[in-house]
Amino acid sequence: MPVSDSSREPTKVAAPLAGREIVVCVSGGIAAYKTAFVVSGLVQSGAGVTVCMTRNARRFITPLTFRALTARPVLTSAWETSDGGSIEHLRRSESADLILVAPATANVIGKLASGIADDLVSALLLGAACPVVMAPAMNTRMWEHAAVRRNIDFLRNAGVRFVGPGEGWLACRAVGAGRMSEPDDILAAVQELIRTLPSRGRSTIAAPAKGGS
Repeated sequence: MPVSDSSREPTKVAAPLAGREIVVCVSGGIAAYKTAFVVSGLVQSGAGVTVCMTRNARRFITPLTFRALTARPVLTSAWETSDGGSIEHLRRSESADLILVAPATANVIGKLASGIADDLVSALLLGAACPVVMAPAMNTRMWEHAAVRRNIDFLRNAGVRFVGPGEGWLACRAVGAGRMSEPDDILAAVQELIRTLPSRGRSTIAAPAKGGS
């Protein structure tokens, strides 16, 4: 009868994001279900992940899903504070190595491009102290609209990275551009970017020049 080898070491899981802190912002789109797979992948890669959700995002997927995946509370309000009294979303953005927005709707893209901070996610993005990555998801006509293209160009020039979108079957029963990139592609993009950053990377979004009008 074979004897088991009790000295055999357990299989070690690669953790390329060990020690990194990532904030994942979820906005209101059907692609939010994909974000659960992204978050799971980030956690399995060793990252500490905090999820922030807009009100509309909670119509598509519950905070409980992300709490179970991250083993952390999910932030849903700009008014939440830590035990020490600090504003939670500001504290999280200051300690994060990277902020990922997935899905990034036309609304949240437009808010950041316009400097609007009227809810948790938009305030966190506007006050980001680290690189921001967006994974857009929307209807093809929205993605191709001149206003959205202008906002995308502005944010790219300001240092925001974009992953996708891809082309394929959309929730509106059409086929075209606007489909959020697949979780593995988003995870790979985050890993590639974060490897180039020092711990607690700081924002590459251009700051206004001092003395400018």
